[in-house]
Amino acid sequence: MDTLSRMRAFVDVVEAEGFSAAARKVGKSKALLSKYVRELEDELGALLLNRTTRQLSLTEAGHTYYARAVELLRDVEDLAESVRDSSGDVRGRVRLSAPRTFADAPVGQSLIDFAKAHPDITLEINLDDRFVDLVEEGFDLAIRITKLSDSSLIAKRLAPFRVVLCASPELIATHGEPKSPQDLTHLPCIVDTNSRYRQNWPFRDEDGEIVNIPVTGRIEVNSPMTARAAAISGLGFAVLPDFIADPEVEAGRLVPLLQDNAANGAGIYAIYPHRRYLPAKVRAFVDYLARWLKENYPTR
Repeated sequence: MDTLSRMRAFVDVVEAEGFSAAARKVGKSKALLSKYVRELEDELGALLLNRTTRQLSLTEAGHTYYARAVELLRDVEDLAESVRDSSGDVRGRVRLSAPRTFADAPVGQSLIDFAKAHPDITLEINLDDRFVDLVEEGFDLAIRITKLSDSSLIAKRLAPFRVVLCASPELIATHGEPKSPQDLTHLPCIVDTNSRYRQNWPFRDEDGEIVNIPVTGRIEVNSPMTARAAAISGLGFAVLPDFIADPEVEAGRLVPLLQDNAANGAGIYAIYPHRRYLPAKVRAFVDYLARWLKENYPTR
């Protein structure tokens, strides 16, 4: 058994947080992975993992070895991808982090369509609304909906992104239509606690400056999809991503408001770490999503 295979088994066990979980993930037996890790420790002359019946943890040497092993395995994969590039093949595993907001909305179909279009690629989709550390957690790339400011990452803008203040026709009939962002302080609002702004909604004033408007309401939820459902039911005014709000606006169940005051300027980005070489599988994914969004959301 070569060192590279033992190294890969060790990394699999660490990332799966156990031998059993790693065995299920990679399709090898627990006994075989344990043998590989033990042989690696014997080869190095150092204990990498503390093992108990209930817990597994890295030793100090294990932490050092794991960090470097992840980089080396990624370099090996990049080298393999460069060879595949020369033959025109696009294959392998793509580890993607994406927000639930994106995946659960109609635009999430883009991920399914990519998988159908590239049968030789295994697409591992991890849905998480936090900003993951791509390098530390071993992701190939992430989809982020934001105003990008982190210069330590490479980003491709896939599409512009708008937020929409909206409410049901019934709610507007009851409370009236707000004439300015400040009117929202006296109106029932639905707060998406997943948003970075929470109860302080940003708008542009008459001079084009960003102002934060404090809002309150009976509904606070960490899901824009549920916030949308609450808005359709007439429980309050809501600020929603355009790709979530637009279908309901078109159907007449929601009415867009204060559009001239919207504090837009963010985008939908594909983010990936600085690499000397961008694997063909990642480039194919990024290019596909950019094309899909342009074709399916031409007004963006």
